[in-house]
Amino acid sequence: MEALDSRRRTRVGLVGCGFYAQNHLHAWRDLAGEGADLVGVCDRDPAKARAAGEGFGTEWFTDARVMLDAQRLDLVDITTRMDSHEALAALAAERGLAAVVQKPFAPTWEECVSIVRTAKKHKSWLAVHENFRFATSMQRVKRVIETGTIGEPSWARIAFRTGYDVYKGQPYFYNEERLAILDVGIHVLDLARVFLGEVERVYCETQRRNPKVRAEDTATMTLRHTSGAVSVVECTYEARRIPDAFPETLLEIEGPLGSIVVKAGEQMVVTTQGLFFEEHIGSPLLSWTTRPWHVSQEAVRNTNRHMLQSLRAGRAADTSGEDNLKTYALVEAAYDSAKTHTGVRPKTSE
Repeated sequence: MEALDSRRRTRVGLVGCGFYAQNHLHAWRDLAGEGADLVGVCDRDPAKARAAGEGFGTEWFTDARVMLDAQRLDLVDITTRMDSHEALAALAAERGLAAVVQKPFAPTWEECVSIVRTAKKHKSWLAVHENFRFATSMQRVKRVIETGTIGEPSWARIAFRTGYDVYKGQPYFYNEERLAILDVGIHVLDLARVFLGEVERVYCETQRRNPKVRAEDTATMTLRHTSGAVSVVECTYEARRIPDAFPETLLEIEGPLGSIVVKAGEQMVVTTQGLFFEEHIGSPLLSWTTRPWHVSQEAVRNTNRHMLQSLRAGRAADTSGEDNLKTYALVEAAYDSAKTHTGVRPKTSE
């Protein structure tokens, strides 16, 4: 697509005004100075839609189709639950509108592929709101790797382990058929791709440690990357530890020249050729963020900024629909591996 006129504002509409969408609303308001105008919000629940509209000074709707047709949008931010993503993304694509779809992309691989194909058919810009890679701390790690400080990474452990009560804000988690891997494992699998490259084989073991939960709440995955690197990717909602680093990602990455370790509190230690340095790689609280969620909340703003800049420049987002299929393929491979107790090659969309 062509770049947008730099003098023109980007009109944004948001669909889904629930729990996590509040972070998107604040992020778009913060990005007003960079060309974003939030001109409409929508939710099937009139109370949620009205609260968001009045709270953020914009028109509100209870029918996405009506909002898309009424507001002359450039970009639709879809922050609903994943079972509605395919239909809503199609509404945007059919109108030639750019769309950002909240992760998980969709409940199934087939639906994810369908969303991408529909966008291609209508030549519509499409991205997935995969925010972990845009966290300030993870962007800093990426920059250190790119400098060659530790050499080409050959081994890593990337972990999201918490006992934080995620069910309080999202009680539907108790009854999901697939939970830990699809909800948070997808984030750390994406980071494994960012830091060590594409994956040729996945091994996975899952556990259901909380008897109240229907699906897996813990997963331990081993990835063989095409570069020859190996990573261990872990996620659980059943860790019992003090301090609990929620919602931080902790990691260790090793290369021939040194290593990177990110500890709780967003502290990074880099060792290179016998020397080491330590720095805090997080960021202070924003006016609307609160601990401990501020790590994730700021990542939302960083992600939305990337989406806005990419769209306005006429280029694909780093987490385009096609790119996210590669991450989602790792999710599918992990579930298949857990069932078969074998190594599984990720699917491709071709």
